[in-house]
Amino acid sequence: MSDTAAASAAPRRFPAGELRDFIARALTSLGLPDADAADCARLMVDSDLAGFNTHGIFRLAQYVKRIRAGGINVTPNITTVTEAPATAVVDGDNAMGHLVVQYATRLAIDKALESGCAWVGARGSNHAGAAATYVSMAAEKNLIALYGTNGSANHMAPWGSADLLLGTNPIAAAIPAAEGPPVVMDIATTVSSFGKVRTAAQRGEDLPADWMIDRDGNPITDSSRIKEGILNPIGGHKGYALSLVVGLLAATLSGAQMGVDVEGMGDAEYQKTPVNNGHFIIVVDPARFGDALDFGRRVDAVSATMRGATPMAGVDAVRVPGDGRAAHIADYTANGVPLHASLIDNLNALADDLGIDTLT
Repeated sequence: MSDTAAASAAPRRFPAGELRDFIARALTSLGLPDADAADCARLMVDSDLAGFNTHGIFRLAQYVKRIRAGGINVTPNITTVTEAPATAVVDGDNAMGHLVVQYATRLAIDKALESGCAWVGARGSNHAGAAATYVSMAAEKNLIALYGTNGSANHMAPWGSADLLLGTNPIAAAIPAAEGPPVVMDIATTVSSFGKVRTAAQRGEDLPADWMIDRDGNPITDSSRIKEGILNPIGGHKGYALSLVVGLLAATLSGAQMGVDVEGMGDAEYQKTPVNNGHFIIVVDPARFGDALDFGRRVDAVSATMRGATPMAGVDAVRVPGDGRAAHIADYTANGVPLHASLIDNLNALADDLGIDTLT
């Protein structure tokens, strides 16, 4: 590849503010109130800033299709349908998932500060972007958080089957530190999130052999065949078990869809059938277990021990979950969020379709 071609293929960087403005304009053009559109835009770009580029602005076109089809309520009334001092169930009224999980997280934070620990479940929701975004909201207030959601489409099968009955069902956690960045884990229960698979397909790239299999158990590496594929669980049968448990806690407990009842966000993107995603978020105040600042210092010490471990051959350094996220936020905030050329083309085509200004 020539230097000129390589330069043109390299991702272009955009200020986070421009991406937020673009998303907000797209969503308000479809009927979302200004405040809701701004919240969605901020939360989506937070995913991009943290390096979760498969869960931010990349998803905008998919959301637009569902909104246009009537599959997402643009003027929802998100409510707390039942609650106790340390628990609550939220009905998202088929809103954008970002709004539902933001509401549930803020409610859980308030309850944890009052009661020490809170569990808030949500139903009637949609895809909400990167899970780390929400647990980090709690960590910013020096609280511990654990979050799980059932996937918005079934891309995984029970262990030993080829029936698509489970989502990627991610789980995330954030543990605040005193001086360093919080420990932030955000993982799918599949080897790859489906967002990464869709990104590879958009770019025409091959898939790693361990990401997907066909119904005969053979690896799928051709990204044009992803609709035929089954995502592999992490750790074999253990990943299947973890996905099932996360789904039961996030969806079944809160009254959301699970298993065969899930209406896939992608499969139903031109239909009006609600996805009915479920989520749970648990927030804990470490001050109820002792001195919170001392806890934070001990988190820093454990993290420093992990980072100080001797790297194996070929490994630059040992990292702690959340280190990459913190580095991306620092870089992308200062230098802009990188977008691949194929995504820019997709977004500008979307802008033309919506009648809004394209990215500069």
